[in-house]
Amino acid sequence: MSFADLVAKNTALSSEVRRSQEALKIAQLTIDKMKVELAYLRRMKYGRSSEKFEHAQLELVGGQVAQPVVESSIDAGVDDGLKSNVTSLDKERKKRELKTRPGLRDLPAHLPRRTVVHTPQSGCDCAACGAGLREIGQDISEVLDYEPGTFHVVRHVRPKLVCAGCHTITQALAASRPMDRCMAGAGLLTHIAVSKFADHVPLYRLCQIYARDGVELSRSTITDMVGNCALLLAPLAEAVGRYVLKAHKIHGDDTPIRALGGKGEKARTGRLWVYVRDDRPSGDEGPAAVWFQYSGDRKGEHPARHLRNFRGVLQADAYSGYNAIYKDGLVLEAGCWSHARRKLWDIHVKQKRLPGTLAHQGLVRIGELFRVEAEVSGRSALRRRRVRQTRTAPVLTELKSWMNETLAQVSGKSPMALAIGYSLSNWTALTNFVDDGRIDAHNNTAERALRCVAIGRKNYLHVGSDAGGHTAAVMYTLLGTARLNAINPQRYLRFVLERIADHPSNRIDELLPWAVAAKWAHDAAAQKLPMAA
Repeated sequence: MSFADLVAKNTALSSEVRRSQEALKIAQLTIDKMKVELAYLRRMKYGRSSEKFEHAQLELVGGQVAQPVVESSIDAGVDDGLKSNVTSLDKERKKRELKTRPGLRDLPAHLPRRTVVHTPQSGCDCAACGAGLREIGQDISEVLDYEPGTFHVVRHVRPKLVCAGCHTITQALAASRPMDRCMAGAGLLTHIAVSKFADHVPLYRLCQIYARDGVELSRSTITDMVGNCALLLAPLAEAVGRYVLKAHKIHGDDTPIRALGGKGEKARTGRLWVYVRDDRPSGDEGPAAVWFQYSGDRKGEHPARHLRNFRGVLQADAYSGYNAIYKDGLVLEAGCWSHARRKLWDIHVKQKRLPGTLAHQGLVRIGELFRVEAEVSGRSALRRRRVRQTRTAPVLTELKSWMNETLAQVSGKSPMALAIGYSLSNWTALTNFVDDGRIDAHNNTAERALRCVAIGRKNYLHVGSDAGGHTAAVMYTLLGTARLNAINPQRYLRFVLERIADHPSNRIDELLPWAVAAKWAHDAAAQKLPMAA
């Protein structure tokens, strides 16, 4: 073989090696990306949802771990290197006080009490000498007991009265019911709705529970009750939606939910959209509210229709379906640092949570933002704005510089580049909160509101149709708003169902959760007032 042939063969082999190395590099990047996606899916299905560092990891800066605090020799009970066998009484008493949970045996005072007196078997006479016994004290212990709810039937009797003189018949009007020609009272309707949408009990399980008490109700009957109940409460849910859209800032998000009744009777994926008004983190004392809407798909036309009358700030993720809402400038986009952090967290988990990696460095920097937000939560909007401009703005400047430098070092197709690219491409939306104290740094408020849906669909799996999706939206709206205002949903929903059928439609706001809670508080205060002499 000639020298020229050897050179040509060497050149060909070198080219083949380079192509193989490039292909191997692309394959390795693809494998890394698939590993990150697999870790994300595993965490979504099996792992913990929290993305916070453990206490030890919070101290990891540049791979250094903070040294543990060493107790003094006095506290450790060490004297000249020898352990003493004498125990301090004060120290042991403090240990017992710490172990004892305060109020463990103090049962709620508002619960009704049923007293059971246990007398000796010998009665009131002494078993030894037969003399009479005299009480010198009592030992009282309380036990918290529970009796499951029981069914009962309310018989509405309307006597017919006749006048002997004019021969006219008089009879009282029929009692109002939540729904006409429905055998269920307000209490049963409330229990079904709260069990399904607050306690996440599927309707077929409710049928089994009721059957144990001898009440046979078919699943179709209960389903019709829930659907008619939602139709009755729909105007109240719309009133909640109008209140939510009047806010300066709302949190928006969506979650999938399976719905039956598609083409070929196959299940399809619908969407529950949530919009939350909650300005308590910025010191606003106005009532919080959540508004749910259902759609059969995830097209951007749905949030555009929901928010067509909204003017203000929409705090949401970077879903492209919201772009039409921001186009005219009437709605300001506010991003979510939790979403940005989550992409780095998935890489950090895939890398066995090792300190000092690029993902860990990014998480530490983003953690500084959340640390400042935790300190200013509940403060006034003006206070939050001042603190953010003083402490958060420099952190964001340094974070953006670090992201740009890191992006130049990693491959453009790597998971790290995609995670950084998400933040940089949405940087304006992610930093709008610095100049407006009413905006939050994250969208966790909306994600918390959707938690009930995530738990519920694990139990009932799907809704029966699009109508069932709209029913779920109405019930989640009212029960979620009651929860945000710390109102017992069972008590509230029964109060509403007992009155809404006869309530004037132009005064529907009187039945909103916070209005009902204010009425209850006013009535309770009136009962405590002393009667006038």
